Amino acid sequence: MDEDASIDDRTLRFAAGALADAGSAVAMTGAGVSTASGIPDFRGPDGVWARYDAEDFHISRFEADPAGFWADRLDLVDDLLGEGREPNAAHEALAALEREGVLEGVVTQNVDGLHQAAGSESVVELHGNGEHVVCVDCGARDALDAVRDGDLPPRCPACDGLYKPDVVLFGEQLPEYAWYRAHAMAQNAGAFLVAGSSLSVEPAASLPREAAARGTTLLLVNHERTALSGRAEYDFRADVTEALPALVDAVRDY
Repeated sequence: MDEDASIDDRTLRFAAGALADAGSAVAMTGAGVSTASGIPDFRGPDGVWARYDAEDFHISRFEADPAGFWADRLDLVDDLLGEGREPNAAHEALAALEREGVLEGVVTQNVDGLHQAAGSESVVELHGNGEHVVCVDCGARDALDAVRDGDLPPRCPACDGLYKPDVVLFGEQLPEYAWYRAHAMAQNAGAFLVAGSSLSVEPAASLPREAAARGTTLLLVNHERTALSGRAEYDFRADVTEALPALVDAVRDY
């Protein structure tokens, strides 16, 4: 669609039909879905990496200076996932599409857990979950709140191994199982809905690109043009909190 692409009723009805008739659809979300809940993005001019040094959150720093890493990490988490962050209308719309049997699930680049809080049951977290920690030795998981008030670096009560944030740090690969599951969902999808992502971050951006190459119907909802706007059948330049609920209503009326 062209540079002035936006949301209109006729195109919305066609997009809803494409989703409803896809047989199996998958959604992928980026930072634009979380920012509507007051969570800052990472790469924008006022984003997280404009206020923090990204190198402080590299896996090599965690390994060399876990106490210092954790002191900075807890500050970042308080900034990123502070109190009062709730699911917004976009999260709720995607959960509704799953309940309607339209979406197989959601693949997300976000680490805030808001899709689950909104009611989505099938969520693949490509970059992990910032509300949890994992032991690097035995693999035990715990809530982030469990490590806030103790000594740093936090250690696993079961084996005394170091706790690491259950997220993908710089220098780490995506979790193998999450990537495998996301890739399988994308391969089987008849429609691929991308919301709130510029599709500039790899390897996540390869999922809708490869789906489109196989002939999967591609639907985009983002304020700005994305790397795949020229290949999308439906390209809505719109607020995700407005476009996704409208899409749900159109699916129900289809």
